[in-house]
Amino acid sequence: MWEENFDTEHEVGRKLDYSPVSWREYFDQMEDVSVGLADSGDVFRIYKAGSDGPLLVLLHGGGHSALSWAVFTTAIASRVTCRVLAMDLRGHGATLVRQSDDFSTQTMSSDVANVIRACYGETPPPIVLIGHGVGGAIAVHTASNMLVPTTVGLVAIDVVEGSAMDALHSIQNFLKGRPKSFKSMDHAIEWSVKSGQIRNLESARVSMVGQIKRCEAEESDALEQASPATDVVVERNEEFYDQSYVNDKENAVSEVGLGSEGQSVYKWRIDLSKSEKYWDGWFRGTSNLFLACNLPKLLLLAGIDRLDRDLTIGQMQGKFMMQVLPPCGHAVQEDKPDKVAEAVAAFLLRHKFAEARRETKSSNPFTR
Repeated sequence: MWEENFDTEHEVGRKLDYSPVSWREYFDQMEDVSVGLADSGDVFRIYKAGSDGPLLVLLHGGGHSALSWAVFTTAIASRVTCRVLAMDLRGHGATLVRQSDDFSTQTMSSDVANVIRACYGETPPPIVLIGHGVGGAIAVHTASNMLVPTTVGLVAIDVVEGSAMDALHSIQNFLKGRPKSFKSMDHAIEWSVKSGQIRNLESARVSMVGQIKRCEAEESDALEQASPATDVVVERNEEFYDQSYVNDKENAVSEVGLGSEGQSVYKWRIDLSKSEKYWDGWFRGTSNLFLACNLPKLLLLAGIDRLDRDLTIGQMQGKFMMQVLPPCGHAVQEDKPDKVAEAVAAFLLRHKFAEARRETKSSNPFTR
């Protein structure tokens, strides 16, 4: 794991590589998919991998992008035969829609169904919806409303109504506590790892590209100061980062922006603080919707303390499978991609949604 590599690298005096890595290292193809009428202008960025087996539709958390699933995609493809479609949700990543500030669950779940229809027509393959954070809530709403008829399974990653609702009050402070810009992509990747936002250097190098974008200094000055994006469920002990590190970065960026003509700076792609009116709607009632979905279900958590009352009762009644992963942050599939892939693969195999790769030998108790 990166934590181990970090210590080893520093012992021998070698510098860690914070340079960005291309999506091509993890996905087979990238597409921009037009949805709706030809003149609607709604275009969703998607990434695909695999050609056989069930289709895993991957929905990222708030402020992230489809690239947050990159390392997981490689890990799951090595365990089972499957296809992957990871999409940038509206307002995120490289997706461009007319109403980019409409983050209602109804609109966002309809987006998922529309993208799948645009890619696979009216008869898509068997689909397993997998979502993290806000993406998990959207997956639950998509399944609950039966918007994708071929859905056979549902996986929610670290999305629990109770803990999410409890965390909402602290989100604006969390957003304000992060740097508004970076002087390079490498610096953004370095910050994401050192701040604890992403605890896996490999994932940070590919996924941060989907969270920030380059702006010319003049354009950056003209833009409204963006509040950085994060997902809505935050770690209690990660709400505020090392302020000296953040301030150093802010000062460096300010010097670049003021002193160099034509110099680029990097800013967050989305200002999630403006979506505050939707936060409550993303999660309220999600636990009961999840429990009521008449599908095989898996809930992956970063900590057992996240379970709310409804889910605790449902889990005791055997209404869904659950696994608590080793210590990690909220960006579970980035921090522990192999552990998440192992749990998802076991879920797929147990319900016979997918076939194991011949070389895969799982010790996961779900498959026993």
